[in-house]
Parts: sequence; structure tokens; C-alpha cells
Amino acid sequence: MAKTAAAMVQAGDREVRVSSPDRVIYEATERTAEVTKLMVAEFFVSVGDGLMRALGERPTALERWPSGVREGFRLATGPRDNDAEAFYQKRVPKGAPDYLESVEITFPSGRTAEEICPTEIAVPVWCAQMGTLTFHPWPVRRDDVDHPDELRIDLDPQPGTTFGDAVRVAGVARELLEELGLVGYPKTSGNRGVHVYVRIEPRWEFTDVRHAAIAFGRELARRDDQVTTAWWKEERGMRIFIDYNQNNRDRTIASAYSLRPLPGAPVSTPMTWDELADVTDPREFNLFTVPDRMADGDPWAGIDDTSYSLQPLLDLWERQIADGEGELNFPPDYPKMPGEPPRVQPSKKVAEHWDAQGNRVDGT
Repeated sequence: MAKTAAAMVQAGDREVRVSSPDRVIYEATERTAEVTKLMVAEFFVSVGDGLMRALGERPTALERWPSGVREGFRLATGPRDNDAEAFYQKRVPKGAPDYLESVEITFPSGRTAEEICPTEIAVPVWCAQMGTLTFHPWPVRRDDVDHPDELRIDLDPQPGTTFGDAVRVAGVARELLEELGLVGYPKTSGNRGVHVYVRIEPRWEFTDVRHAAIAFGRELARRDDQVTTAWWKEERGMRIFIDYNQNNRDRTIASAYSLRPLPGAPVSTPMTWDELADVTDPREFNLFTVPDRMADGDPWAGIDDTSYSLQPLLDLWERQIADGEGELNFPPDYPKMPGEPPRVQPSKKVAEHWDAQGNRVDGT
């Protein structure tokens, strides 16, 4: 069989070459047709305004699925996971075009890297040529990569809960944000969860933003018994987990208008609050349906109009500290942090003792 000729995709003022344009990335489902590599590239153009609002000037990691999405395909969990079909790209790939710009970021380990920093829609389209489906932007702009300008509230349904539960909790989160004088912008995760973003003034450290997320999650849990901030899965129960650690340095969430590697090519889709309240099946928002929404405007068009102070949430954090609610666990790849609880599952604490730094000590 003759090899399909490359296609050219108009992306702003540039033409981007897409090789193997007929390669099937998503197989057909009962509700959606198959999706080719060319269709992925064209999708990013069709949602370009919203996608660049999410990615513009931000260091961005790529989630690449060069062989497409199939049942049983895996995303690599680390640099030595060589058998996975998909992987994260945190550094600028070789062969990048000269119009692709980058910015240096620092990982929690202290190591640095040059990461893609999209400045025009041709960059995401070129990333599609490289097999990218999902973009993972940092919550910072390249002119100040150490001070986030977004608070990200990740409502993560645990086993036994549903997307509908996340939507209901999102409504409670909206009320709390409004009481704090903040405006949140919701989107579907593209899977079962809901994300809420708040633009903030870029004058606080990552640790401050994380503490704000913890404070918000704790207050939300106080108001709604279907919410938890418990880091250990065995303690979460059938509740919606507020994943506060998504606000750490080098922790990212799938961007608005990213595709997700699931059947039917679902999209992480920005919503109005009223619209979200009526959504029952997030799979309805996919590569085939989302471009038509852009004709009516992006629900997040005003997200950059106002940046809010984080102080109301930091004040709440300080009140929680005064009431005896301290630091929560960091991810396991982070160095041990001041005040952090022991990094041991509660069920494994039996017959063991741990000092204040989380180190096991002898005894019973």
C-alpha cells in the first residue's frame, strides 16, 4: 500500500506539515467516528482561541500518544517504563521548528529544563504532528515561572462516586468561592472529574497556592460530607477528593480544550456554571462537538480580565493552623517538607512508631 502523502494544515499565518495524516488515533465508537492524526491537528486549529488562552506563554508538558489510543495502551509512569505506548515530554523535542519558543523551568529536585512555551497556534498543531493529545501547562507565565497566576481546584471522584457527584460538589465550591470574593471558571476534565480555575495575582509562591487549595478543600469538606482532602486513598471513602497537590511545582492538569486518551476523543471542555449544572455525560463534549461551541464564544473568554488576591484563602489557612489543622502530605517524589505528616499509610502504622519527621523508630 502506498504511503499517504503528508498534509499541510493552516495554523494562523503558518502551514504545518502533518505526516501520516490518515493514521487512526481514535477508533470508532458507537457514538463517534474514527479520528485521524490530521483531524487532531485540525481540531486544535478549530479551538485555537480557547486553546491558546489556556497555553499561551506557559511552560507546557506534552502527553504524546504517537501510536494512537487503543484498549490496553499505557502512559509511561517513569523514565524506565519503556514498554508503555505513550509518554510525557517535559523537554523540547529534537527537530522542533524554529518558531517554537521555550522557557527554563526548575523541577522540585532543583534540576532545570527547557520546556515548550506556546506563543501561537502553530505550536500545538506541530505538537499534534508529534502525537500530542493532551497539553499540561504550568500555572505560571514565562515572565515569572516561580509565581503562579492560577489556583487550580481538582474535583476528583473516588470509587463509588460519579461525574454527577463532582458536578454537585462543584456547585458548593462555586458558593464558597463567591463568599471569598473569588470567581471560578469550571471545565470538565474530559473524564469523570471537574476542574475549577481561579486567576490570581502572581505574587505568591507555589507553597502558598498549595496551602490555599488545602484551606479551600478543608472548608468545602466542612460544608459537604461528600468531600475529602485525605491524601491516603484508604481514607477517602466514596467522596470527591480535592487534589490540593495539583498546585505544587511541576504538577499540572490537562488544559482546557485538550483531548483525553479515552474512547470517543473527549475534550476537557470549559463551561459556564449554569451549563455545567445540566451536564450528565461529559463524553458528549468531544472532538466532533466542541468546535461548534466556539461559534457561540468561549465560556472562559473573560478569565484573564481579573486577577484575584489569594489572601482570603491564606487567612483561612492560618485560622485552620490555629485550630490545630496542620500540613498535609506531599507527593512521594517530593523531598520531605517541613511539618509534613509521616509518609506511611495509616493501615501500616500498626505496631510502628514514627517521629515528627516521618522516620520510623524502634519500639512497639
